[in-house]
Amino acid sequence: MTDLHRLSIREISEGLAAAKFSSRELTEHYLKRIAKIDPQVRSYVTVTNEVALAQADAADALRQAGQATALTGIPVAHKDIFCTQGIKTSAGSKMLDNFISPYDATVVAQGKNAGLVTLGKVNMDEFAMGSTSESSFYGATKNPWALDHVPGGSSGGSAAVVAADLAPFATGTDTGGSIRQPASFCGLTGLKPTYGRVSRYGIIAYASSLDQAGPMARSAEDCAYLMNVMAGHDAKDSTSMDKAVEDYVANLNATTLKGLRIGIPKQYFNVAGLDAAVKARVEESLKKLEELGAVLVEIDLNMTESYVPTYYLIAPAEASSNLSRYDGVRYGYRAENPQDILDLYKRSRSEGFGAEVQRRILIGTYALSAGYYDAYYVKAQKVRCLIQQDFLKAFEQVDVIAAPTAPTTAYKIGASLDPVEMYLGDIYTIAVNLAGLPAISAPVGFDQDHLPVGLQLIGNYWSESQLLSVVHQYQQATDWHTQRAAIAEENA
Repeated sequence: MTDLHRLSIREISEGLAAAKFSSRELTEHYLKRIAKIDPQVRSYVTVTNEVALAQADAADALRQAGQATALTGIPVAHKDIFCTQGIKTSAGSKMLDNFISPYDATVVAQGKNAGLVTLGKVNMDEFAMGSTSESSFYGATKNPWALDHVPGGSSGGSAAVVAADLAPFATGTDTGGSIRQPASFCGLTGLKPTYGRVSRYGIIAYASSLDQAGPMARSAEDCAYLMNVMAGHDAKDSTSMDKAVEDYVANLNATTLKGLRIGIPKQYFNVAGLDAAVKARVEESLKKLEELGAVLVEIDLNMTESYVPTYYLIAPAEASSNLSRYDGVRYGYRAENPQDILDLYKRSRSEGFGAEVQRRILIGTYALSAGYYDAYYVKAQKVRCLIQQDFLKAFEQVDVIAAPTAPTTAYKIGASLDPVEMYLGDIYTIAVNLAGLPAISAPVGFDQDHLPVGLQLIGNYWSESQLLSVVHQYQQATDWHTQRAAIAEENA
């Protein structure tokens, strides 16, 4: 079959179960596409050909023995922030270019246990710091919809591999929008779960109180399949919640749209810099949801102006602490011929970290310093509580909250946006991480340049199943999620 990459996860699962094709055939199909197309997209850091084929053969043997799960033998791509045993895990950084992980992250291990086949590790902004995937040590990944545009970030590689049909689905991490924004830029569905829903064990840390792993795929249904594998309590992660996992696939039609109250924050639709085409596509999608039975309710989120300054104090502060371990002594990059221990520290870190990572370490170290800790970091944590309370008050009136995922469509590669402009692009996503809430981005159309636009739905705690269900029903009535980038169609 030449069109295996066009199948949904359900169709792949059913095809494997009916022996229409084997996992080896499916895996070889994707590996051939990667070899042909990825030199243009540059989404993979490492392609694990031998590992993938060995896992595919093992999956076929399990299926022959009648021991297969729904996902046994289906390929997946992992963001290069998840530790993978025996495979380079770089976090997109020169600092970890030589790091071979001795263990698997829990998300990776759970995927293996479910029989998923690892195609490789995909590109990302260095240490997940960025919104374009341009800060990677390995160069910029390109948006399959327009190769001169970025795919978003930091999970830009995860978005690009799915959008170019180089993997059926992918794992990502979201610290301030890093699943949802690239999903929006690449015309995909991406879910950021409630903080604590998916284990962080084995994820290279950026900001520990904000980081959360989640699935990226074409549709809510495909994301639900991967969430069934990723979600769950992990004793190795002290922030993981011991809460029963729902069957996200079985619950895709569990939420009725009839009477569903969707909150429309008036502050979100008056943000300076909101592109007119993005606003129009989002409003059209809300009208469609209204036609399907939902009720739109205008709400106030009064803390909106505090999102960006609060996030960009807390996240860099945690980053400066987490990245202090990369000192040229224990593992990772080490400067050559240091004159003394101080020279070793200074040159290992200045040579090993890129500009954006250094910038955030400096901001965070300043915010945590003795004279400024209370004035900046502690105050930001207090404002964070107010942001959380603002959302909880809104959820007394509505079931979900709607917003654009990003104020614009994908930027051009090399666009001369200064760091502050780039940070302001996170206005709609970062509050979700500050509050620890779940949120999903889904494709809802295109701008005048045929670049994808995303709608974001934010839910109350532990409402992943509801969010997936709402988007699934929207996708049953629309076809935006079935649209494919030209590079994928040309190489079908």
